[in-house]
Amino acid sequence: MIAYLDTNSILWLAEKDYGRFRKSTFQFMQQLELLFSPVVLLKLEYLYEIKRSVIPARDLHRKIENELGVRLCTLPFSEVAAAALDEKWTLDPFDRLIVANAKVNGLAPLITADAQIAQHYPRALW
Repeated sequence: MIAYLDTNSILWLAEKDYGRFRKSTFQFMQQLELLFSPVVLLKLEYLYEIKRSVIPARDLHRKIENELGVRLCTLPFSEVAAAALDEKWTLDPFDRLIVANAKVNGLAPLITADAQIAQHYPRALW
């Protein structure tokens, strides 16, 4: 079974800040194949550029892939973008695409601490 990680989840995993996750969610994550949307990679770089992260996105990508086995999702962007058109609950393009990516991949669980995402995506976990 797969699950997606949102931006904060990726950062916390990379920092080994496992206490940020609910214990039950973290245990569940250890049984799953973890993926993240390419838009998360873009948002990570944006956070680096505005100095809210200290590691460039490419370095974070290599770290979580090599150390934790978390993979970048390879679904066609055109499918994800088409699904994101229906995510009218937010004006944040990152959140729209992150949720749409999980939806396109069979309504996969999405690990997120974002209350707004949790309110609008029934497979959000925290």
